Amino acid sequence: MLTPSDAKRPAFLILGAPGSGKGTQGKILGSIPRFFHCACGDVFRSLDTRTALGQRFVHYSSRGELVPDELTIELWKAQVDNWSDSHLYKPDIDFLVLDGIPRNVAQAAIMSRFLEVHQVFHLSCPDRGELARRMRKRALKDNRLDDASDRGIQQRIATYEAETKPILDYYSPALVTEIDATQPPVKVLNDIIGKIVSLPVYQESSKLVV
Repeated sequence: MLTPSDAKRPAFLILGAPGSGKGTQGKILGSIPRFFHCACGDVFRSLDTRTALGQRFVHYSSRGELVPDELTIELWKAQVDNWSDSHLYKPDIDFLVLDGIPRNVAQAAIMSRFLEVHQVFHLSCPDRGELARRMRKRALKDNRLDDASDRGIQQRIATYEAETKPILDYYSPALVTEIDATQPPVKVLNDIIGKIVSLPVYQESSKLVV
């Protein structure tokens, strides 16, 4: 069972519909010292299915069933702890940059036991046609032809709208920054970094000598 951590880990959350560019921005931020990018896909790709926790995941995934939210976050926390133990991620000086997780309000609530989310960056792209274009381009580039179908794309966008976007209402409006995701990626990055460096929590952390 998950229990609250003694010290909550500082984090930034990048939220946006499929195709909004959150993975791209997360990876770039993660390449900057003091930031550690944690994508949902990385967690499950790193999963050791031989462990008791991994077997619990297999129990659901092998049946094509949804993995319960509590178990999803337990898997996530175990991987973050592994990164910390191996010193890839240093929770005393690094900000976690999350994309693709949490996926719904229930997961956000569970993660609040361990995280102090200092800002949520909503990569907004109201033009669903542009999102579909980006998703189709990415799917073809990665040779994932099933993900390039109109039906699959619309389903992913609908799932985001129904399950993930309500996370924006879970957090205080003061924690949410709207970013125009239709801008060139470098301008999106500029907007994100500009907000981060203005935050007191970042200004305090930047004074640390390590």
